[in-house]
Amino acid sequence: MKDLIDISELTTSEIDQLIETSCDIMQNPAKYSEKCRGKKLATLFFEPSTRTRLSFEAAMYELGGAVLGFSAADSSSAAKGESVSDTVKTVSCYADIIAMRHPKEGAPRAAAMAASVPIINAGDGGHNHPTQTLADLCTIKKEKGRLDALTIGCCGDLKFGRTVHSLVEAMSRYENIRFIMISPEELRLPEFVKSNIAHHASHEIEETEDLQQVLPELDVLYMTRVQKERFFNEADYIRLKDSYILTPAKLTNAKADLAIMHPLPRVNEISVAVDNDPRACYFKQVLNGKFMRMALIMKLLEVE
Repeated sequence: MKDLIDISELTTSEIDQLIETSCDIMQNPAKYSEKCRGKKLATLFFEPSTRTRLSFEAAMYELGGAVLGFSAADSSSAAKGESVSDTVKTVSCYADIIAMRHPKEGAPRAAAMAASVPIINAGDGGHNHPTQTLADLCTIKKEKGRLDALTIGCCGDLKFGRTVHSLVEAMSRYENIRFIMISPEELRLPEFVKSNIAHHASHEIEETEDLQQVLPELDVLYMTRVQKERFFNEADYIRLKDSYILTPAKLTNAKADLAIMHPLPRVNEISVAVDNDPRACYFKQVLNGKFMRMALIMKLLEVE
């Protein structure tokens, strides 16, 4: 594998291997501190990012490598009209591997065709965010001890949320997964994402608007933000928005070992009072993302 553009490009055995490596990095950081000495990562972020960009940079530094790049399109030659293809051809002369975020779907794939070094998709519009999915899978495995035989609830904006689409695609490859999709009717999971689940005989998928009713059944709850701008009718938004705010009171009947996840940033969909609950895993996801990106960088650079 030369690049990572879409989570579907990874086999389940490759995902399992990356999780295993990330766990070893977490346990033995000194063993990996020189693995990428002399290597350079370029972070080409054509739109703003906090967690993803800093996570890639921290990952490369902790592997002993160096980082160069930009954090906004207007600070690059894209502002002068340079094409993505020319940008990555140029940066390939300076760096050994590139992490790229772009507002246009498909831009990282076009970049991969032009680049002479590995490209990692760090998010392309509403399409894909494979390294966030790797962080999510790593978190589920660490919290639940497995990636099969789970009931996973995805809550909020399931129509436009790229992180949910990627997670469903990845988890649908494991056995006996029950998906419960919790959203207003306006923001239901698209049919093309459901089709990834439907052909798998051991999977179930249910849809509901009632978070409170299904919470006791969940092993994993993946929260996302319900965005006001997605509604045609403000009255519908006002009617539904508080239904998807997770509070300690709503968690009373949830499982003691529920894993509460969120790709971040959050606005108000998880009360800060939930942060002290031992079931809250969203900041663990951030940390797991760094270790998974370390494992991925080594894999793509073919570092043992």
